[in-house]
Amino acid sequence: MNLVELIKPETVFLDVAARSKKQVLEELSKRAATETGLETRFLFDILVDRERLGPTGIGKGIAIPHAKITELKKIHSLFIRLEEPIDYEAPEEEPVDLLFVILAPENSESKYLKLLAQISRLLRDDHVCTKIRQANRSEKLCSVLTNTTTHRAA
Repeated sequence: MNLVELIKPETVFLDVAARSKKQVLEELSKRAATETGLETRFLFDILVDRERLGPTGIGKGIAIPHAKITELKKIHSLFIRLEEPIDYEAPEEEPVDLLFVILAPENSESKYLKLLAQISRLLRDDHVCTKIRQANRSEKLCSVLTNTTTHRAA
């Protein structure tokens, strides 16, 4: 499984309004519930528990909230670009505006770690992040992510 297989316009959300980390995790949980079929509160609790282990902010305004969930049968991802950056307890206290969420089954360790690494590498590219921040439609943002991923794999 790679990023190209996971990214689709219906799981990419632009200009989401949230003023705190808690609000972002609530929004992520609501949207992930639709995608996964799991309860919103259940997902929220899992994401909060994962954040307690250590913030998932990686710098440059980016966070990659992720969790392994026994009830899932496949890996799910969502991408959220916030309307305004928020305090996310990220490195160097840099506000976050881009969040790439990965929810994976417990038994998908190898795929899960490879996907986390792929996303992390992709989002460390300033050029890619600029294009993501400038995208005006979910389809355009998907195109930026999938085209960049495809070119890097070649």
